[in-house]
Amino acid sequence: MLISDSSLVGAVLDWLAHGLWDLAWWQLGLLTLAVTHITMLSVTVFLHRHQAHRALDLHAAASHFFRFWLWLTTGQVTKEWAAIHRKHHAKCEQPDDPHSPHVHGIRTVLLRGYELYRAEASRPDTLQRFGHGTPDDWLERNLYTRFSWHGVALMLVIDLGLFGASGLTVWAVQMAWTPVMAAGIINGAAHYWGYRNFETPDASTNISPWGILIAGEELHNNHHTYPTSAKLSVKPYEFDIGWLYIRLLQRVGLATVKKTPPKLAYGHVRPVADERTLEAVISNRYELMAAYAKDMRRALRGELAAMTLRSSDATAIRAARRWLHRDSDKVPATAVAQLAIARAASPVLDKMVLMREELRQLWLNRVHSREQLAADLQAWCHQAEASGIAVLQEFSLKLRAAGA
Repeated sequence: MLISDSSLVGAVLDWLAHGLWDLAWWQLGLLTLAVTHITMLSVTVFLHRHQAHRALDLHAAASHFFRFWLWLTTGQVTKEWAAIHRKHHAKCEQPDDPHSPHVHGIRTVLLRGYELYRAEASRPDTLQRFGHGTPDDWLERNLYTRFSWHGVALMLVIDLGLFGASGLTVWAVQMAWTPVMAAGIINGAAHYWGYRNFETPDASTNISPWGILIAGEELHNNHHTYPTSAKLSVKPYEFDIGWLYIRLLQRVGLATVKKTPPKLAYGHVRPVADERTLEAVISNRYELMAAYAKDMRRALRGELAAMTLRSSDATAIRAARRWLHRDSDKVPATAVAQLAIARAASPVLDKMVLMREELRQLWLNRVHSREQLAADLQAWCHQAEASGIAVLQEFSLKLRAAGA
């Protein structure tokens, strides 16, 4: 009897230590990465691209799987997440933005992003105004929303049962993953550090051209440029693993893509820019301004040899390379004087900066009629082609071929 009791106690202690699934440390690490990856996939595909932006439709089976997994691993309420994210886009970098690092401070968003999320989720006006169209079925009302934190408690029991004491670590990583990656890194770093493909009105950046760890959300500037696109990568060297999964879901009939980033089509060069050209320019303004920025950098390289800058003004060259193609309100005060030196030394660069702003006013203008804006575009093209600046002339011809 003592032997039997001893064996039972040993079995219980062994189960408490190792659980039902005794894995080596590296196997446990890989499994933890796998389950957190599924969580990020659920966030980006279901909460973000499907619910918040309606960039794709999901089959009921896929939708319910994502909802159940998020309930288990995050306790996220779909309506809260979608409403807060929609408000972020509507009020981006403004005082009402729920989590802008330029409003709350980068340190606050990185370290206390989850607190900002919970504070905004407690605002009924946010949920009422921005939470429309989210699930409101029996499961949502009576389980996922009503008992939102019971799922993560159940996940703790599952992890402890499967992995024993190590399951507590697995669970802790699962619980921290979304607050750190989404509430912290995406909401914070992706509006503070990184590169920009497009000059959006906000401060969004791409953290990395390879969107793998956070399932494609690293390409945040691309997303703010085309928020209703199911695909977040736009450049040949960029990779959005979330889009790969969406394509796989689409292949098996579990997803339907509604929108992807637009691609400007070019045809024959029109004699003059007309209203159709204007429509193509406004619809594809971010892509065109990115192309203009590339031309400005090309012109800068050609001008460097001819510029009469003193060696002490080398900082002006560095400032021009970094800021000359940016909107004036995005240029820091410390760089304004250096840009003025570079522009004074190069009439070509000065002209390109002036004409960039004139072109930008076409879609910012809220007073002129469509006919007047088309006439303004014609005048812009005429001025560009008469400037004697090769890159401006080439760009004008590209505009007159847009949308043809």
